Amino acid sequence: QVQLAESGGGAVQAGDSLRLSCTVSRGTIIRSTVAWFRQAPGKEREFVAVSVWKSAGTEYADSVKGRFTISRDVFKNLVTLQMNNLKSEDTAVYYCAARTHSTGSSWSEDDYAYWGQGTQVTVSS
Repeated sequence: QVQLAESGGGAVQAGDSLRLSCTVSRGTIIRSTVAWFRQAPGKEREFVAVSVWKSAGTEYADSVKGRFTISRDVFKNLVTLQMNNLKSEDTAVYYCAARTHSTGSSWSEDDYAYWGQGTQVTVSS
């Protein structure tokens, strides 16, 4: 069973950068589509970015496109989310999620079987 653990969250100022990491244990990201979601206080969890297995494609929510970059390191079994030019509206708990043996992308949390515990990102203006 795949286990995920996020790290790298923190409190920053608007315009700063953070890099979140999602470490995969008891499994591999080689044949997994891995995504980042976030949940702000009082809001539903929303899709942020996805790294798609097999196609090696990446997709981003419009709200983060051009500022966030998702990448994977198969040797380290690691997926990172580089977040630049952070805004106060990026404040949320960020989760990584994985769907194994899937060739397609998905922006729906219902399609992801494995989740990390989340890491808090707080951006003050």
